[in-house]
Amino acid sequence: MAEMKKLEKIQGFLIDLDGVLYVGDQVIEGADRAISAIRRHGYRLRFITNTSTRSLASLQKKLKGLGFDIPQSEIISAPQAALLYLKSKGNPVCHLLLAEDVQQDFAGFPQSQDKADAVVIGDIGDAWNYTVLNRAFRLLFAGAELIAMHKNRFWQTESGLQMDIGGFVVALEYASGKQAKIMGKPSADFFQMALQDLGLPATQVAIVGDDIESDIGGGQRVGLMGILVKTGKYRESFVKASKIQPDLVIASIADLPELLGPTL
Repeated sequence: MAEMKKLEKIQGFLIDLDGVLYVGDQVIEGADRAISAIRRHGYRLRFITNTSTRSLASLQKKLKGLGFDIPQSEIISAPQAALLYLKSKGNPVCHLLLAEDVQQDFAGFPQSQDKADAVVIGDIGDAWNYTVLNRAFRLLFAGAELIAMHKNRFWQTESGLQMDIGGFVVALEYASGKQAKIMGKPSADFFQMALQDLGLPATQVAIVGDDIESDIGGGQRVGLMGILVKTGKYRESFVKASKIQPDLVIASIADLPELLGPTL
């Protein structure tokens, strides 16, 4: 079939987590079996996420609790990318707008609310308010660099769509006149880091995601094949409104193994 032919050159997959394997604490039906089946086919896998509310250890613990046998070494998150970037800058003073769990991963950097080299933004949930934003704005205006885990507009929760941190990042960009350094998807640097870890060229890798912009668009810009799943934040209206064309659209990741041919 045409779908199988498109996948002939693929040797590895970058698989998004939230919205592809699960939504909240609910596993996408058949996702766990699909991952096991893809492994049996011999493909290399990395699991990528913009999630900025959990440390790497917490992410792996959640996956295990949901029934996925995925080691930490196969997970690449936006906070990981931010850590590597900050380390490349030496020992910058940071103002962290991060969930408490994720802050543990950044404990090695000096931190300040009054003078900082970098304002690092992730998801802080209901803690967002004018005081928080204005403090960050003043630090940026005084010279700090704006670093954001991602710039997503919204995400899918068990109770429906929820506004993500992209709106706050844009507000700070507009007020400060600075462009944020984006760590996660759709950043080309993020995808290149994932490809390097996977050990494959972009032409041999496909991304499986539920976000037409960050997942599919971001992946295609660095040469990946883009496989869009109709789970998570997928909405047909968003796809129709986008200029991005997925290489393949499937109902869910549970349908991917049958397109890969016989197992090894």
